[in-house]
This record gives sequence, structure tokens and C-alpha cells, in this order.
Amino acid sequence: MIEITKNPKHNCIISLLYGTGVRVSELTHIKMRDIDMDRKMLRVFQGKGKKDRFVMLPEKLMPIFSIQMKLKSAGDYLFTNGRGSRLTEATIQKIVGQAAEKAGIRKNVSPHTLRHSFATHLLENGTDIRYIQELLGHAKLQTTQIYTHVASNDLSRLKSPLDS
Repeated sequence: MIEITKNPKHNCIISLLYGTGVRVSELTHIKMRDIDMDRKMLRVFQGKGKKDRFVMLPEKLMPIFSIQMKLKSAGDYLFTNGRGSRLTEATIQKIVGQAAEKAGIRKNVSPHTLRHSFATHLLENGTDIRYIQELLGHAKLQTTQIYTHVASNDLSRLKSPLDS
């Protein structure tokens, strides 16, 4: 989906959803002041449950953010429409759906699918579930543990502690 999306704004939206695991509602509220280029972190301000958290900024998107920092002021939304208002969740859902269709994905793909993929891929790459919980902004570990059923870890590669 990312590779096939040529529109720079749409590509950045899809990349940011997958690369940070933010919810679509959180993405629509990102302001320029939330982007910390030095620490390579994105502040999710008042996410679900009215809690703030930080997520990593993908290295691949740093050049885009660098340009945006020069064009926009701190209080501006990162993603805006032609009238300067923030993009709506419905618009982002359309962008994601069209990208999936163009990529030949037959399943229903939503922004939340990209969030699930973010968490599942981190888990499959060995990231501790408590870090994933923090990145996703889950209050309860049980919510994050849903991803343990989805992740296709190769159990045959694991060693028993007895064998160590």
C-alpha cells in the first residue's frame, strides 16, 4: 500500500498510521507542535481516555516533517484539506481504502488494520508487549494481548529455559 501510493500526503498518512500505530482520530488531531524532530518522537495529545503518550517517529518520514516544519506554524494541523481545516476521519478512511484497492488487497482495510499490523509486526520482531501497550495507549495489558493471538511467531525457534 505504501509503495503504490504516489500522492505524497496520502503516502505520509498511510506510513504514519502503520509506522506509529496511532488511531485515526489521533492522526487527525496531530499538530506541528506535537512533532519532536530532535527526539524523533510524536506526542499523541489527549488520545483515547484523554491521556497523552509518545510514539516513535519513523526515520523514513523525517524529511517530510522537516519540510512541513518550514511551511507550517506550531498550532497548525499536520494534515489539512484544501480549506486549511484538519482532515476528517472519513477522508482518511477513504484514502486507506483506495490505497488497499490499488494494491490489490481484497480484504477490507481500514486505518485500524494498519494499527493492528504495527502492533503485530512489533510483537513478531520481539518487542516486549509492555512497550507495545505503551505505544498503543492501552490502559490494560489484556487489550494488547489480543495481538499475541495474531502474531505468527515461529515457536519452533524458541528454546526451553531447561536447554540454556
